[in-house]
Amino acid sequence: MKRILLPLALVIAFSAHAQVANNPKAKVDPKNNKVANPVVEKPKAKLMSRDELRACMDRQEANAKEAEAIKGEQAAYKTSAEQLKAEKAEVEAGEAALAKQVTEVRAEKDAILAEHAALTAEAPKLSKNDFKARSDAYQARTTAFNAQFETVKAADVAQGAKRKAFGDKVDALDAQFKAIEERQEKYFDANDKWKAECSNKPYDENDEKAIRKEKAAAAK
Repeated sequence: MKRILLPLALVIAFSAHAQVANNPKAKVDPKNNKVANPVVEKPKAKLMSRDELRACMDRQEANAKEAEAIKGEQAAYKTSAEQLKAEKAEVEAGEAALAKQVTEVRAEKDAILAEHAALTAEAPKLSKNDFKARSDAYQARTTAFNAQFETVKAADVAQGAKRKAFGDKVDALDAQFKAIEERQEKYFDANDKWKAECSNKPYDENDEKAIRKEKAAAAK
């Protein structure tokens, strides 16, 4: 086991203290006695320089401004989300209406095909007038169906555009949320770094007053 060598002065001081302890009547020359418990003054904490303090204050102000900016972004996001929620209800209502139209068109198409089959089957038994009447009715129904089909087709295109626009807005809202999250994380990191490097560090109050005076003058 290695021994630790004590400084000579410490050895002498320890020996003198031991002598006094072992022999209370022993006289010790106060000039040479280094055993007495010396008053160890606490080292003064190093103050930040004015430049260091200014840098910390600047960072604190920047963090505060960033926090307010993030709050603004969050409020904007909330507004967009509420608007998109209302738009979603409109899009869903449009989808339901279009689905109903498509169902009706399909049903009408099936009915027209059935009517055509019946007319074809019964044609030989019908009189010329009856056949003409039913044929004219069939043609009128077919014409009406074609118009109905075009209307539904146009509605489908319009609804598709609304659907796409809504989807794009949802994607944009998601991107906005992620951007806010990333910005918030950077703010937290910057604030934690400020706390570690600046918070609770001693400084000269006169430096702080001088810096605030500088800032006030610069803001005019």
